[in-house]
Amino acid sequence: MKRRDFLKKGLEGAIVIIIGKAGIAHALVGGTSKTGDTYDWERHDYAYLMDVSKCIGCTMCVRACKRENDVPDGFVRTWVERYHVLDIENVIVDSPRDGGINGFQALAEGGEAQKAFFVPKMCNHCNMSPCEQVCPVGAAYHTKEGVVLVDAKRCIGCGYCVQACPYGCRFIHPVLHAATKCTWCYHRITKGLKPACVESCPRGVRQLGDLKNPDDPIRKILMDIAG
Repeated sequence: MKRRDFLKKGLEGAIVIIIGKAGIAHALVGGTSKTGDTYDWERHDYAYLMDVSKCIGCTMCVRACKRENDVPDGFVRTWVERYHVLDIENVIVDSPRDGGINGFQALAEGGEAQKAFFVPKMCNHCNMSPCEQVCPVGAAYHTKEGVVLVDAKRCIGCGYCVQACPYGCRFIHPVLHAATKCTWCYHRITKGLKPACVESCPRGVRQLGDLKNPDDPIRKILMDIAG
C-alpha cells in the first residue's frame, strides 16, 4: 500500500495492523524450547494483532512490559507513537524515547490536525527476519510456534541484529551485554498466560492468537481478510 493510500485509509476510519504470522517452522539454535514438560510447541502457531483504532495512548502496555521484563531505563521493548495528520502529505510523528510513558509533546501552534491516532510498536517477529540472517553466532532464532528470540548465552553483543532490524526493535542490554527485544512474553505464553502488554491494555488493542486453534478469534479475522 502506498503512503498516500495508507493515510487516506487512516482518515476514513479504523486502522488494523496484523503482525507476526509465523507460518514457517525453524530449527531451534541454542536455548530451550519450552518452560515445562507439559508445553508442546508443535501445537501452536502464534499471531499478534493490533487494532489501532482502539488505542488511546495510555501506554499501560509500555509500563506493563517494563515491569514484567525488567527493561532497563532508557530502553523499551514496546512503545507507542502518536500521529498527527495535518493533510495527506503532512504527518507529524511523535515517538518519545521513553515509549510514551511520560506523555506526548503538545502539537505546535497552527498545526491543527485533521486526524490524530496512536500506533503501538514492537518487534514484528518477521518470517524471514533480518536479525537472524546477520547474526554470526546463531543467537537470534525462530521457535517452531513463530516467536523470534535471542539466546543471551550465545549472543556476543556485536550489535549486527540491532543495525539490521528495520523497525528499531532491538537493543544491547547494558547489563547483560546481549541483544534483547520483545519476546511476546515467551515465559508467559508457554504457561498459557497472555503477554503483559495484552493483559494490561484496557481497550483490547493488543491480542495474541493461536492459528492452530480453529476457534481462535484472530484466526477467524485472518480468514475473513483472506476472503
